[in-house]
Amino acid sequence: MTEAVASAETAVLPQPFGEGFAVDPYAVYARLRAEGSVHRVALPDGAPVWLVTHEADVRAGLADGRFSVDKRHSRGGFKGFSLPPALDANLLNIGPEDHLRLRRLVAQGFTPRHVEGMRTAIQAAVDAFGDRLVARLEAEGTADVVAEFARPLPLKVIGDLLAVPEEEYGRFAGWIGSMLLPGSGEELAGAVRSVHGYLVELVAARRAAPGDDILSGLIAARDSGDRLGEDELVSLAFLILMAGSENVQHLISGGLLTLLTHGLERPELLPEAVEELFRYAVPNHTAIRRFPTEPVEIGGVRIPAGDTVLFSIASAHRDPARYPDPDRFDPGRADKAHLALGHGVHYCLGAPLARTQVTLALGTLLRRLPGLRPAVPVRELEWSTTFRFRALRALPVTA
Repeated sequence: MTEAVASAETAVLPQPFGEGFAVDPYAVYARLRAEGSVHRVALPDGAPVWLVTHEADVRAGLADGRFSVDKRHSRGGFKGFSLPPALDANLLNIGPEDHLRLRRLVAQGFTPRHVEGMRTAIQAAVDAFGDRLVARLEAEGTADVVAEFARPLPLKVIGDLLAVPEEEYGRFAGWIGSMLLPGSGEELAGAVRSVHGYLVELVAARRAAPGDDILSGLIAARDSGDRLGEDELVSLAFLILMAGSENVQHLISGGLLTLLTHGLERPELLPEAVEELFRYAVPNHTAIRRFPTEPVEIGGVRIPAGDTVLFSIASAHRDPARYPDPDRFDPGRADKAHLALGHGVHYCLGAPLARTQVTLALGTLLRRLPGLRPAVPVRELEWSTTFRFRALRALPVTA
């Protein structure tokens, strides 16, 4: 076992998330995996973290209860969005007991059975945005899949779940984009304030006029004496809107690009191909940060309690020790046990909804537009790349 200690104060740490990472993150992951599983590195803002890269260690770590998402276990090195309490008390930031309590309250809206009941409405939304994409193609010869289809579709689906007025989708999407890729500290702070204020007003409006939606159900649970607090209520709404819209958008656009460039010879195998897309084209490159509640050995390295640990999902998904020929997109791959939707207690609550949206979206586009192809060379496509995620800024296509 390597006796590793926090060294940010005494040595310059490697910074793997630089320019080369933006060009080809998978090459960076491959180099890191070859050097070892666990690395002490610096994030772009200089914050020291432990980065875990081997699939076996990532999978084990995500299921290890000694790695907590609760920032109270951080010893002070972690820098995040600095969310206000009314946005921070969500499932990605709280301890096991509160996590299970909140998960039970919101889980009813995301069960496979409930999502199956939404299939007709989701398909209707897919068809509507597909019409918009086709109309743009017919009028101009090219269209941006992200703007016309991938971004608005999950916003519509999640917006309907929370009964958010459709005219508000664009504003919320803009705020989330500014939080994920802020141009400045002021822009980030402004986006956080806007999201916070909007959701507080939304909760107040739904309390005054409840409906048949998840948010109304959560409000009723709180107001009828459940242990759901006001900050928890607003935080849950924030998490559902943010994770449910942003992640699915990138899965659709990145998944479509993969299918357009690699092909899918048998359309009936699309559900299997979607699982391979979750592995091959996962937009979230790292899981939510963890903090050891005690010293923990992982990958032969002893990590001190309270340090920030990042488990690299994208690196794990390209680990040849788990996935043979991992850089090849293989819809028929036998091992479909990816980590794109989490693992352990923090497995994604919205997994059935994400799978349904991605499958219906990709299936519809491939069926309606069999000649669809990128309108520019793939090497010219622009990506937003951070240590957290990698996503297409736009996907111009032609038919």
